[in-house]
Amino acid sequence: MDKVDTKNPDSIRQAVRERYGQIGASGRTGVPAPAAAACCGSGDLVSMESLSAKPQGEAQPAASCCSPAQVPVNAVASALGYSVEELESLPEGANMALGCGNPNAIAQLKPGEAVLDLGSGGGIDCFLAAKKVGPEGRVIGVDMTPEMIHRARDNARKVEAVNVEFRLGEIEHLPVADAAVDVIMSNCVINLSPDKPAVYQEAFRVLKPGGRLAISDVVASRPLPEEIRQDPKMLCSCIGGAETITNIEALLARAGFSQVRVNAHEESRTFIKHWAPGSGLETYIVSAEIEAIKP
Repeated sequence: MDKVDTKNPDSIRQAVRERYGQIGASGRTGVPAPAAAACCGSGDLVSMESLSAKPQGEAQPAASCCSPAQVPVNAVASALGYSVEELESLPEGANMALGCGNPNAIAQLKPGEAVLDLGSGGGIDCFLAAKKVGPEGRVIGVDMTPEMIHRARDNARKVEAVNVEFRLGEIEHLPVADAAVDVIMSNCVINLSPDKPAVYQEAFRVLKPGGRLAISDVVASRPLPEEIRQDPKMLCSCIGGAETITNIEALLARAGFSQVRVNAHEESRTFIKHWAPGSGLETYIVSAEIEAIKP
């Protein structure tokens, strides 16, 4: 991690790939972000202590930026807006507690739609989307780590999810045809990309006219200090790469999107402050839902 060249997009991308590859291979929620102690996201946010009291799922020994250490993964997901029914419907290992919201909750998926998940991980949002679009619909998950793709495909076999497929690829260079999908989802992944304009341009390319974005992500409510933006650990932990809301709105508009909406969850600051106690991090970043339409 110390050898990451924060001025080099490929170096950042490789560091992210290595980190999440390790998580995918181990099935655990990875190396903790600095003093990670709580989740961000929509829905009812809860403290690490209250999460730890819930006997749901398998406790994980480490954490992502949005996932507490030693907290059951289902308790984390519940705090981010996933229902008990949704979590119980998933194959074991699909929920890795790596998100910062529930994009399915804002996607308004319909039977027969084609859905793309950017940074699909273990497949949690793909499997939930597959149930909503039904046998006539389809879901594509794209992830740049072979380990995550392998895990997600194994999970798909467990539940015989015939309308779900997982493709290896970068979200800046999607392995998806033009105008192929109705909805694009993503959960706490785009902030990790060193080339966000390319991500949104690619998203615009693969969406059908009238297609929509339904994204959960960590965003900056004001510009991040350079020491945070250039910290390799922060860049790989859903923090250092967070764009300001104004920049996100501009990037989406420049890519061609309309009806752009970024809904920040101010209450998430209460828990973000535990990620790096005393740093004031919570005054800079917040979890948000990002929505837009391709005209």
